[in-house]
Amino acid sequence: MNKINIPQHVAIILDGNGRWAKKRGQSRSFGHYIGGRNLFSVAKHAKDFGIRKLSVYAFSTENWKRPEEEVNYLMTKPIEMYHENKHKIGEIDYKVIFSGRRDRFSKELLEVIDDIEKQTKANEGFTLNICVDYGSYDEILTAINKVNKPVTKETFEQALMVKEPVDLLIRTSGEMRISNFLLWQIAYAEFYFTKVHWPAFNKKQLEKAIKSYQNRNRRFGGLK
Repeated sequence: MNKINIPQHVAIILDGNGRWAKKRGQSRSFGHYIGGRNLFSVAKHAKDFGIRKLSVYAFSTENWKRPEEEVNYLMTKPIEMYHENKHKIGEIDYKVIFSGRRDRFSKELLEVIDDIEKQTKANEGFTLNICVDYGSYDEILTAINKVNKPVTKETFEQALMVKEPVDLLIRTSGEMRISNFLLWQIAYAEFYFTKVHWPAFNKKQLEKAIKSYQNRNRRFGGLK
């Protein structure tokens, strides 16, 4: 893998937790649990590869339509995992931020989010951006309502939740759609689709995606 041409902002649509679990005779909740643990493993690999920012689609504004039992699990399990590993947060050597709405979360979940962001705020070099209750339609409409002056590309981008353009977008589990994720930011991103389910996505799979990116000719509308 070329160590020079590394995508600076990588986005991943985390797909296939339920299907991965079903193939193993396990519950969808178990798939979400393993997928959640895999997130920090992949983040470490991304940081080691020289990626500057990793934005992951963990829960969309549309995912509230899923079965109540599944949604409740996704909203409460992170709190439980936080309390089990609270003593390890100080060991994280990169910044963790959360993008998305926060008006539909419980007080306990908001406290977890705030604490993780505060404890990792001073870390530099790599950022893990976890998009929860995030939808690009919602982000764009929110940004429009923030800007109360003539809008330019620059002023609009400053009002977005995620400000950096995406270089590489990865979607796991074989689906080939964007699902309302970072629509503005992926305007000139390279896309990479893999049939590997998210819980099985590892260092080797990430390196394979980066190599594919490095073989693309990015022209941004011009000619090279």
